[in-house]
Formats: sequence, structure tokens, C-alpha cells
Amino acid sequence: MAGLDARLRDAVGDKTAKALEKGLGLETVGELLRHYPRRYAERGVLTPLNELRPDDYVTVMAEIAKVDVIPMRNRRGRMVKVAVTDGAGKLTLTFFNQAWRANHLNVGQRGLFAGKVGVFRGQRQLTNPQTQLLDEDDTGLDSEMLTGLIPVYPATAQLPTWNIARAVRTVLDVVDIDEDPLPEEVRSRHDLLPLREALRLVHQPDTREQVSRAQRRLKWDEAFVLQVVLAQRRAAASAQPAVPRRQVLGGLLEAFDDQLPFTLTSGQRDVSAQIFDDLALPHPMHRLLQGEVGSGKTVVALRAMLLVVDSGGQAALLAPTEVLAQQHARTIAALLGPLAQAGQLGGAEVATRVALLTGSQSAAARRANLLDAASGAAGIVVGTHALLQEHVQFADLGLVVVDEQHRFGVEQRDALRAKAETPPHVLVMTATPIPRTVAMTVYGDLETSMLTELPVGRAPIQTTVVPVGDKPQWLDRAWQRVREEVEAGRQVYVVCPRISGDVDDDDAGGGRPLPDDADEEGARRPPAAVTELAPQLAEGPLAGLRLEMLHGRMTPDAKDDVMQRFGRGDVDVLVATTVIEVGVDVANATVMAVMDADRFGVSQLHQLRGRVGRGSHPGLCLLVTAAPPDTPARERLDGVAATLDGVELARLDLEQRREGDVLGAVQSGRRSSLKLLRLLRDEDIITAARKEATALVDADPTLSRHSALVVAVRELVETERADFLEKA
Repeated sequence: MAGLDARLRDAVGDKTAKALEKGLGLETVGELLRHYPRRYAERGVLTPLNELRPDDYVTVMAEIAKVDVIPMRNRRGRMVKVAVTDGAGKLTLTFFNQAWRANHLNVGQRGLFAGKVGVFRGQRQLTNPQTQLLDEDDTGLDSEMLTGLIPVYPATAQLPTWNIARAVRTVLDVVDIDEDPLPEEVRSRHDLLPLREALRLVHQPDTREQVSRAQRRLKWDEAFVLQVVLAQRRAAASAQPAVPRRQVLGGLLEAFDDQLPFTLTSGQRDVSAQIFDDLALPHPMHRLLQGEVGSGKTVVALRAMLLVVDSGGQAALLAPTEVLAQQHARTIAALLGPLAQAGQLGGAEVATRVALLTGSQSAAARRANLLDAASGAAGIVVGTHALLQEHVQFADLGLVVVDEQHRFGVEQRDALRAKAETPPHVLVMTATPIPRTVAMTVYGDLETSMLTELPVGRAPIQTTVVPVGDKPQWLDRAWQRVREEVEAGRQVYVVCPRISGDVDDDDAGGGRPLPDDADEEGARRPPAAVTELAPQLAEGPLAGLRLEMLHGRMTPDAKDDVMQRFGRGDVDVLVATTVIEVGVDVANATVMAVMDADRFGVSQLHQLRGRVGRGSHPGLCLLVTAAPPDTPARERLDGVAATLDGVELARLDLEQRREGDVLGAVQSGRRSSLKLLRLLRDEDIITAARKEATALVDADPTLSRHSALVVAVRELVETERADFLEKA
């Protein structure tokens, strides 16, 4: 007998184990049993060939009548055409770029063939169907294959689904599952199968109802173990000591509120109250502040920082880029005015200082800011990763604010927290909309606050898709619209996916890679590049306008100079990469043209367009694309253009992306541990699992009465399969 942690070679032999490890990365019995079928084909309901209907997914049994290898006309490679018959009807099987099939499919052989029925030149066919030949030495295979359901696994060309199914059957016969990670009382309350039965039924079901029950139990495994890990983190955080930070009468916060030139929204006041309550507790705050682009998160965070400064502490704001750090420092200093000029002529009687630390500062400026941070003279310290360096010290770090959390790993957050003598309070901010279920998993160790209300007077943003592929004249009109806006005294952003056309610029401030759903023409079409487009615009449709470039290869001083001149209104059009994606706040900018918009994700487009319409004038976002109509890329852009609701867009984003991408598994180079659980579809399971996990950890923080659950939690954490929880 073998346990779930046993090596596969001990259960299935060296040859099969090597194939499973090389092809699918599976090394243990448990990993194989959690390599679940992607879908199930019907056994015993094999459709007669003369009754096949287009677009149906079918499994047929037939005999091979003819095999031909034919060169393809319009591209390199060959296709294998196989004619099969069941004695009454005929069907064509077409395999593209799989010439080896001709050596394995022989006239006279019988087999099971599964796929979607298509029609080509009036004849029904299956394209690249799943194939299982029924050889004479497969004793009893015919009857086995023709009863119940056929599991179809995620497979490779060298390791087809049928071989995986055989390995699973072998393992199920020998696996020993003594303990269940789901406590019996949880299984009973939610009518869940025992683990052994669920694993058997998910791989060897007779009915669809059995599949459903098995999958529901296995989804619970994924959700529950994740939520136990998060509940333990919340409990550990609550057990840590922290210095309570309470509001002081007559301090900076009160003076700041009195001089604000605008009225806080009700949402800003409510969220501030939640944060102030957390700061007053004797254990660290761990709160996520998410809000729509332009909803005023910075003001809320600044009020929390001022409260901490009033209590004798310091606050550090960690930003992902120098452009954003500089923007934050300028914005905070401008909002505070004399309150940020302690010790300076014109400074207020009650005041502090704002220090900026970035990697490219001059030595003199860096020394002065380091001294202000270490001495406590600077109550607010803003910076990039430079804040994390060993020689950066604080007098009394009481609050850490992390902006755009998804761009930082947990190690970086902890490195900043470690600079405090006692654990500081932590406020995480993001303008990336997050569906509730993602917040419960990805950010499940944080309490959540949401800002949805836009400040009074904020203008609406209209978003329009500019389809240059089928309506090229629309681009001319777009540039004409840009000129009209500049002539009215406004300013414009033009965003490109790349810096230059001859280099892969993803790591240099460019856009995201081409989406997986791009067609071959789109993959070959060169993306718009800042250094190429800017001179074309300056000499062509935008001639005579004051135009500048901004991208990640420029020196920090040069970038800051361009942004300051754009902010003062000395630049009409800024042609940039996504360095302007977050934090850039120029109220006079009213138009954004995003070139090759199909190369950006939903949430990124939402972030980008949030840079316009930040003043009293309406905003316009033009999504320029050559993507053809009725393609996933165009549907994505149409979805962005149809709504400004960030939560609705977050759902659209999650629907169109793999779960692992959202959870950060792709960024960490590891597979997501979510095999069956889907964050949108399975919200009821995630919610129930969170409630059960919280209650269990409250009653038994060390899981002393749940040894199998301890093993599952350890496996999740120790193998770093929980990296997505840390937003690695």
C-alpha cells in the first residue's frame, strides 16, 4: 500500500513514473490523483457515425478504413487524414502536424475517437481527436471502455490521456488514505464525501452526479486548506504586540483637515474611521484599502500617516516606481503645505517633514533624507525599494503603507516592517479592482476596506474602441480629436506597449506581452513603440504641438523633469509607456489614446484611463486596436469600453484569465494549487470554507486535533505552492 506522499515509481514503476514527471511534473501519488480529468466523454452512448451533428462533442467507435498523409497547401507541414467507418456511416479524422500518426493508425484497427464534429467540404470530420486504439492484447478493454464515463485528462503528445488513466487506475488500487484533512464535523455539516471516495469517483465515475459530488468535495479541500493558512496568519498577527496610535487633539491631522480645499466623501470618512479604530488597537493593523481609480485613497492614507505622526511615530510609503514615489512625495507635500515644512521659514507651528528616498538621488539629497528618517525629523518617508536597504533607519516606524501591493513580494513588505522595534501597522493600497472571492483568498490575511465613491466634481470618462483594422479612417479622426482637445487648452497621453521597436521592452517600462488569444497576424504585427511613434506624430498628425516622450529607460531626473513640465502644462502630448499607469495626477489631462490596446489586460486598461478626467473636464479614452471583430481581444476591449465599474471589470478580467495568473502563480514560476476551485463560480464554497476555517483555528490554533490537516497545510506552505497568497 502507498500513501499520498509516496513516490510514483513505487506505485507505477520507473518507466511510467519518469514519463509522468517529465511530461506533467508529477512526482508523488497525491500529485497524480490531483491531476483531475479536464472533462468526461460518454461511454456506452457512442453515437452512430451517420447520426453525427455539427458542433456536438462525441465519442465514436469505428474501424480505420484508409490513412493518407497530405502536404498542407498554405503553410509548412503535413496532415494525416484517416477515414473510419462503423459499418453504416463514414467519418474523417484530420490530424495537423502529427505525421507520426500514420505509423500508429493502421487499416483494420478499431478504436475510440473523441472530439468536436466539424464539417469540411460537406463531409463530417473530427480535428485532432483524442484516440484510443483497441488492440487485440488489451484483454477486456472493450467492455471497460464502453461502460460509464471516459475521463479525459490534461495531457501531452508523448503522454496521452489514456496512459494517464491507466496510471491513475493502478494508483487507486494501491493507495492508502487513512486520514482525511477535512474534519468529520465539517464534512457532515456540508454533506461532503470522504477523501478516498471523492478521489475514486472523480477518476472512475459512472454518472455525472458522481462527478459533481466528487468535485465539490475536492474543491472544498482546496478552499479549506487555503483558508486555514490565512486564518492562522490572521491569528498570528493578532497575537503580536503593537504600539497603539490614537488621534491627538490639536495635532497635524486636525490642522490638515481644517485646511483641506475640498470635502471628504462619506466613503473616505467611513474608511478613515475603520483605519483609526485599527490603529488604536494593541496589535498590528493589517488592512487592504482598495478603491476605484481617483477615489481618493492617497488622502485616506495620508490622514492615517498624520495620526501616527501625531502619536510620536513615523510612516513609510513604499511605491513600486520612482515616477510614482516622486509623484506621491510631491502630492503629499502640496496637500500639507506649511504642515510639511517643519524647521523652515514659513512652516506651520505644528509641522513635520516629508523625505523622499530613491535609488537615483544625489548623494547630498540622500544623506539629508536618511538623516531626517533616522532622527525622526521626517514624520513621513516616501520611497521605492531603496527604503528596504539595510542602512535606512527610522526613529519610530509606526505605519507602513504599501501602494500597488501586487507589484511587491511579501519579503519586501516584511523587510520594511522589520525596521520597526515593534511590529508596525500595515496599510496595503491597490487601485486594481478585486472581486470579493479574490480578496478572500489572495488578500485573505487582511481586513478589507473599499472606496467606491468618486470625489464631488470629478468628470466622467468616455471610452471608445478605435478599430483601425476594419475602419482605418477612425485613427485619423482620433488624432484630429487630440488636436481639438489641445486647442481647447487640454493635455493628452498617448500610451504604447513598447519603448522601441527592435527590443523586448517588457522589463523596461513597457506593456504586457501579447495575449494568448492573439492570432498569427497579430503576433507578427510590430507593436507601437514610443521612440518610433513620437517622431511620426510630431511630423504628421500632431505637428506643431508640444510633444515629449516618457519611458523606463530614461534617467530618473529626466523622467521627473518631463512629468513636472507636463504637470505645469508646458507639454501638450506625452507619448509614454505604462510608467504613467498609476499615481500620475494631472487634472488638465483629458484624453488618453492607448495604442495596440489589445496587448493590455482589462485591469491595466482601467488603470490607464484613470489618468484622465481627474479634473472638472470630461475624460476621453481611445482604445486603438487592429484586432478583428468577434475575437476575444476585441470582446475584452468592448467590455472595458462598456463600463467604468471596476468590480464588474475585475470579474471580466478573471473570466478571461487563467486562475493562476490572477493568483500570481505564473509570476512565481509555479503552478497554481487551485485545480478545480474557480474564484467566481465557487464563491459559496470559498465563503463557507473561510467561516469553517476561522472557527476551527479560533478553537485550535495549532491544529493539535487535526493531524491530517497539519500535513496538508505544511505541504501547501513548505513547497511554496502558497506563493500566490503572497502576491509573489
